[in-house]
Amino acid sequence: MKTCLILIDAQESFRQRPYFTPATLPGYLAQQNALIDGCVARGIPIVRIFHVDGPKTADNAFAVESGHIQPIQGLAPFEAAATFTKSRHSALVGTGLQVWLTQHGIGKLIISGIRTEQCCETTTRHASDLGWTVDYCLDATLTWDMQHLDGSVLAAADIKARTAAVLTERFARICSVEQALTGAVA
Repeated sequence: MKTCLILIDAQESFRQRPYFTPATLPGYLAQQNALIDGCVARGIPIVRIFHVDGPKTADNAFAVESGHIQPIQGLAPFEAAATFTKSRHSALVGTGLQVWLTQHGIGKLIISGIRTEQCCETTTRHASDLGWTVDYCLDATLTWDMQHLDGSVLAAADIKARTAAVLTERFARICSVEQALTGAVA
């Protein structure tokens, strides 16, 4: 089954957000870059997704006008097979990605990027519902701590564990970079 890596929202915009903390970025980048390099070496196409949303002003980090809609610093360079911008959580809504994947005979997706529980998880659920086989590469996703309604902190590690629990065996195979690459077919 022909495979494609979907790299979701790995963009500079996140550095501008108040919740951004650089502590987990190096670990994420190491895993994401290993996945990118492995796909490039195997001839697996990589589709880049950027999130563009909100007011079209320079002070909105998710607006093109901000200059932050570009690969996050430290991401391995690669030639994208296609690049799409989205304004919804799922990379399959209003982007043309679904058509591109179908036209290129892609049957299996590897999902990675930023944020674990938002756009990566939503795209995974949507892709599964549309019939794609999905490998969710948890180690090559990134998120940050969030706050519960009561003010207590929900740790990023707990968010990732929750995402893995709700996706596994229902919407995706949760896998490591190595496992995703082992099953990838160009």
